[in-house]
Formats: sequence, structure tokens, C-alpha cells
Amino acid sequence: MAQVLEFKLPDLGEGLTEAEIVRWLVQVGDVVAIDQPVVEVETAKAMVEVPCPYGGVVTARFGEEGTELPVGAPLLTVAVGAAPSDGPQDGPADRSGAAPARGAAEGSGNVLVGYGTGEPPARRRRVRPTAPLAPAGAPAGPAPTAAVPTRADGARDTLATEAPRTTAHRNGTLRGDGPVPVISPLVRRLARENGLDLRELTGSGPDGLILRADVEVALRAAAPQDDRTRQPAPAPAPAQASGPVSSAPAGGIRIPLKGVRGAVADKLSRSRREIPEATCWVDADATELMRARAAMNAAGGPKISLLALLARICTAALARFPELNSSVDTEAREVVQFDHVHLGFAAQTDRGLVVPVVRDAHARDAEALTAEFARLTEAGRAGTLTPADLTGGTFTLNNYGVFGVDGSTPIINHPEAAMLGVGRIVPKPWVHEGELAVRQVVQLSLTFDHRVCDGGTAGGFLRYVADCVEQPAVLLRTL
Repeated sequence: MAQVLEFKLPDLGEGLTEAEIVRWLVQVGDVVAIDQPVVEVETAKAMVEVPCPYGGVVTARFGEEGTELPVGAPLLTVAVGAAPSDGPQDGPADRSGAAPARGAAEGSGNVLVGYGTGEPPARRRRVRPTAPLAPAGAPAGPAPTAAVPTRADGARDTLATEAPRTTAHRNGTLRGDGPVPVISPLVRRLARENGLDLRELTGSGPDGLILRADVEVALRAAAPQDDRTRQPAPAPAPAQASGPVSSAPAGGIRIPLKGVRGAVADKLSRSRREIPEATCWVDADATELMRARAAMNAAGGPKISLLALLARICTAALARFPELNSSVDTEAREVVQFDHVHLGFAAQTDRGLVVPVVRDAHARDAEALTAEFARLTEAGRAGTLTPADLTGGTFTLNNYGVFGVDGSTPIINHPEAAMLGVGRIVPKPWVHEGELAVRQVVQLSLTFDHRVCDGGTAGGFLRYVADCVEQPAVLLRTL
């Protein structure tokens, strides 16, 4: 007898709490193997193919392409141990989302964060169900099978019956009359830090899921009140019931802030909200740097990019001014200085602005930096950057000169403490050795977190970078 197992959207890591279905790779009735990719999803970080930990026949899918699902929502069900003709007629789904019992299906052991394809460890069984589970042979409640239509709101139908118990098991957070439907750790943390009781809220997400917006609305509503007299904040009305209130003229085009664009919006807003930033800038004569690069490339071997030389200058400058290679731990009220440089660089792609990270840039020479920049840039254009490629940076290099502009005051890539901006390099009148000459001039700008250092440190860093641009031989002192 076949066992129908439910595969839920796994935790894809890096704090991601939802993903959008981009493309289904299987149809209902298809036979899938263990670890076969079944759906392509887009997170706020990257495009990811999600492998299924079970082998068998697909009996149902949940969510059409373009649907955004939270982590833990059902993706599909698989009949394990059945011939293709058995399909959806067999037993109930495994509501825990865990791997099948030994003998029902064996996994490969490959994992994404939050699930594995081998036998689950004992700790996944520690949480006791809120109600007795039916015996294995007893009829189960409604389970998604091929008889359930595959449609855009199919995932919501399943969430309506399962989300409360699932979130309760995951979070260990219960209301007086049942579980508090919270998936995001960020939402729980935000409520905890502001003394907000989640039991007072009714979520506006699918099936009452409490979202960050719900917590923020409740905090704004309670702001004028004393904590002792705080009343439960009214739940925001669903968007379907009453249209969004906006001052924008009617008839405009509305573009959802989700995926990469939504992640960029959230991160930039947080940076401006939390970081007291300041910017200083200087013009530099880049003629000698351009000549040095031309000489390197004329000597044979792989070509050296200008970005790689600027990155090499950055790492040398950070070795002298480590205050700027840091992050602020607001909870501990500490500045954390890093002993490594993971250098991010801003790259514009068809999916929007991304900031890939070159790991251990301080340990790479110009040739190795050129190769890594090329690899990450190509992956960004192809949409194959992984979450690990886009996180963990300690300092960012932003070459906005490629857009044909001279200067900018960029927003710091939170939670970093500084960003170096580089404008276009163009011929300009310049006083060189006491005479007016036409030189290749570039404007450099440094935006920094004023909590980690004062203007003297920031100015010293920027002046050292400018000196290296004007006289590349200065770098020889650090080689």
C-alpha cells in the first residue's frame, strides 16, 4: 500500500521566510526520483531549484507559477511505494513533513536547511502533538491528493487546516485557545523586543499568518499608549476585502515589491533607518593607474580588470583602517571588527541590483580577483547566484561610473559599515607637476557609519585610496 507524503517548502537559509514559484518542473502523475528538482523558486536572494526528498508519484501540487509561499507551506504530495497507476488512491499524507519510515522510502542524505532526505533525527519527534493522532490504519482528515484541484489557492486550502498545528510545533508558541500562527523568526523577535504579545494579534497573511506588517501596525497603534494600558491592535483588513489606500493617482501601474526588488527595498530602508551615515569624497588623477593596468595586460597572461585593481587598493586601505571593515552589534552595543575582507560589489542585472561577495578578497591578487569578479558577474546575469554568494560581505565597492556618472552618495549595504564609490574616469583639466594638463580624473566617495569611526579615520582611508590611484607604486609597501 502506498504512503502519500507531503513535501513542504524547506527553509532555504539566510533568514529567508518565503519564496515565489517561478516554474514547476514536474506535473501531477509524474514519477520523481529522490533528490530530483521539482520546482524552481525565487527568493529575495537567488533562483533555487528545490529537490524533493521522496521518490514516487506526484499526486498534487500546491500553488501556480507566480504564487508566493511561506516556508513550511505544502509544495506537493508524493505517493511513495506505489506503481504509477496507484497515484493518489493510497494512504494519508504524513502531516509532519518528515522523511518516510524506514522501508517506505530511503533518502540520499542530501539536505537543504530545514529538511533532509535521510531518516529524520530523533529531535524532530520531540514535540508532542496538541491532539492525539489517529492510528496508522485509521481514516485521516482531509489530505491533499490528486482529487484536490491544483489551483492558485490550493496552498491556502491546505494551510487553513494545517498552519496552526505546524507553526505551533515549529515555534512552541501557543495562544490561550490554540497556536499563534507565526513563521518568521524576525516577526517573533520584533514583537519580543517591543514587549508586544502576539496573542493579541490576528494576522493578515494566509489563514491568519502573522506578518511583520501586522506587528508594525500594532506597534504604531500602541505608541501613544502606556505599556500598562496597551490594547490589542485591530487586525488590518485583508487587501481583498478593501482595496489598498493610496494617494497615487488612479490608473497608475502597480509593481509589487517582492523578490529581489522587495529585498533591496527592505535592506535600503533599514540601512537609512538604522545607520547614521556620512559621506566624503575627493577627485583623483587616475592616469598612472590606467597606465599601470595597460602595462600589466601588455605583459601577457590573463587580463586584469580595473575593478580588480580598485579592490586590491580597498583591501590595502582596510588593513590600515580596520575600523571601516566592521559591523555594529546594536543589541550588545559593540563594534565588531573583522579579520577578513569579504568584498561585495554592486552589479546591475535584469533581476535588479545584486551585491555578490568575493570571499577573502584580502588574500587574492589582482589576477585572482579579476577571475572571481567575472565568475560572480556572469552568475548574476544568469540568475544563478546562490544565497551564500550574496551574503556575508564586510565592505562594498560600488563602481557607479559604468552608468556614466561622476559622483554619488550611496546607501551602505546593511549591516556593513562603509562603501567606496567610484565614478567614471574621464579626461579633465588637471594641474600636474605645476602645469595645466589633460589627465584621467575620477571622483571617489566614501559613505561610512559614523558610529564606527569619526571623520579623521574616514578621511584617512579615502586619502590613502586616492594616493594609490594616483601613484600605484604606493601599493608596493603592502605587498
